[in-house]
Amino acid sequence: MWTVESPSWPAAEGSGGCERFARRWAAAVRNTSYVALETEEIVERLTEFAKVLADAACSDTYVQEPVEWIGVELVRMRFIETESLAASIRVIGEGLPALAGSAERAMERLPKILASLVTGFNEATSERILEDQQSDSVRSAVLDARRGAHAALRASEARFQAVFHEAAVGIGICDMRGNIIDANRAMSDLLGVPLTELRTMNIEEFFEKDMPIELRKEYDEAMAGERDNYQVERRFRRRDGVTLRTNVKVSVVRDEAGRPQYLVGMIEDITERHTLQRRLRHEATHDPLTGLPNRALFQERLNEVFAAGGETRVGLCYLDVDGFKVINDSLGHDVGDQLLVAVGTRLGVLVDGPDRMVARMGGDEFVVLVQDCASIKDLTLLAEKILAALREPVRIGGHDLTVSASIGIVERPCEGTTPADTMRDADVTLYWAKSDGKDQYACFDPERNAHEVARFTLSARMPAALEREEFYVDYQPIVRLPDGELHGVEALVRWRHPEFGPLGPDRFIGLAEETGLIVPLGRWVLRTACIQAKEWWDRFGDDAPYVSVNLAVRQCRDPGLVDDIRKILAETGLPAHRVQLELTESAIMGATGEPLEMLRTLVDLGLTIAIDDFGTGYSNLAYLRVLPVRTLKIAGSFLEGLRDPGNASLVDTQIVRTLVSLAHLLGLTVTAEGVETTEQADRLRRIGADCAQGWLYAKSGPPSEIERWLTAARSNS
Repeated sequence: MWTVESPSWPAAEGSGGCERFARRWAAAVRNTSYVALETEEIVERLTEFAKVLADAACSDTYVQEPVEWIGVELVRMRFIETESLAASIRVIGEGLPALAGSAERAMERLPKILASLVTGFNEATSERILEDQQSDSVRSAVLDARRGAHAALRASEARFQAVFHEAAVGIGICDMRGNIIDANRAMSDLLGVPLTELRTMNIEEFFEKDMPIELRKEYDEAMAGERDNYQVERRFRRRDGVTLRTNVKVSVVRDEAGRPQYLVGMIEDITERHTLQRRLRHEATHDPLTGLPNRALFQERLNEVFAAGGETRVGLCYLDVDGFKVINDSLGHDVGDQLLVAVGTRLGVLVDGPDRMVARMGGDEFVVLVQDCASIKDLTLLAEKILAALREPVRIGGHDLTVSASIGIVERPCEGTTPADTMRDADVTLYWAKSDGKDQYACFDPERNAHEVARFTLSARMPAALEREEFYVDYQPIVRLPDGELHGVEALVRWRHPEFGPLGPDRFIGLAEETGLIVPLGRWVLRTACIQAKEWWDRFGDDAPYVSVNLAVRQCRDPGLVDDIRKILAETGLPAHRVQLELTESAIMGATGEPLEMLRTLVDLGLTIAIDDFGTGYSNLAYLRVLPVRTLKIAGSFLEGLRDPGNASLVDTQIVRTLVSLAHLLGLTVTAEGVETTEQADRLRRIGADCAQGWLYAKSGPPSEIERWLTAARSNS
């Protein structure tokens, strides 16, 4: 029987190196034969063998018996297959130079060492074969089964080796101390470390010094067996200085008892994919023309600022290039684009810092975001710098262009509001800056905004209000100054708003003109007034007052106005001479061409035309001669000087006297508006004015108030 005593030579230096070597050896032979030992028991025996090999490789004289003993012990441990021997030879051949103290001597003795190992292994195997030949038929059947199992194991191992070594992704195996046991060529190429060196390293040597805590936590949990796998994206820095972006998948391999034995890691190089994703994100979040962040990135950053919460404050400067459309349309889009680039460049110089961002929102609109600004003053100073910078001429395509901008400023705490509300208020404030004259900034004013919101609310509700008959008409008396008798009434529209209560025309007529609703609203007022005037005509005959209805500028430009009036008169049956239409100076003095013909057509129908608030507009006296006007209504502002009973304004008195004389010279009658005192009425009577209206006689009221006048007048007659 082959016998070799266990050697008693001193252990080689670097027991840690022997253990790492033993673990790689154990991983190589573990599945080549059926062995009843646990992994740690195998590692412990192989560590002992590694020390013997290290001594044999570096001792002054070579003694073969200790190495032959290793071959014998491998067989005794049941590593009896030729694959076990081949794997052992491969591991010793690759790892012994690094294990021994002298690599040069180890390489020289390597053939002898391997020969001794094979000798011991073969002798022990032969002895075992002789013992096996003495067994019975049962032994033979068992061996046949084992050989079949070994064949299947070898096939499986071959497939694993093919997948492991030929895989395109890097694969590495390490023990539960992080020592790398094996790795494939892809891993070596990926990290730029030779395989022989890679198998001597610890996985933590590749960790970054500033490795995020969460990544370290997952690794530590896997090493402790507390998790079976994890996947992360992390950076690796190769030895040549190149930084790689990788996708790392780590799995824990456990033994039959569930104890963690190895970590298997797969590393995929995703550097190109990461670079592409970064490029695509940059393109998706930056303006291709100016290179500035676009609306999407700005909105993302604004949301982050609001998400910070606490006492965080945010400031916005929302700006628009004044007159850009003119430049774009007249000089071409190329010049316009270059101008936008120049504007973006100047803004980028002024707005710098981690707490600031300038973005192009689209078209000629830009926005500056300032996080944690100290006060509104910081933003106004920045806005002044921006305005000054943009006023500097810029030469583009042979043109020296000078532009300006309008800026809307909002500064507030993030708590209590939202990004959407803040952007809306910045947009509104930008509109204020433009409407106030351009080339300036405006700061958000909650009171002004509330007023604008109310105007918008009214504007949005007006169409439905007209359908729901929320509007109504009051009437204010117009009296003859010589005898104080009722001569006519002015129809004044009101809005019975369900939320705001009764509203005068000053609250909504301007909105109606802006939206175009003044045309159907004015038509409704005229029809309502004519219906009421017809009722009075039927009841009181010639004593009934005529009705005076205001026409807005937009109504005068409506080509269907004459037909509407003709139709209303026909439907109500009211004689045309009982209707007076009041137009402002701005409407009637600009009436040339078709509008003038329209006025003459209305006069031909029998209606009378009056100029409302005369003296406050154009006051083109020469033009007044050719207009088909019957009455001048003097604005109440001229009557203020006639209020004092003992000290009337000579200037105002002379102005009124001149207007009355001029009107009478042109064959026109005069009605004074805003008469509030008897002194005013007396002076107007002495001056020669024909009629008056105002609070001295009555405020505007419902039709019943006018009927009371008419009934009283009939009773007195």
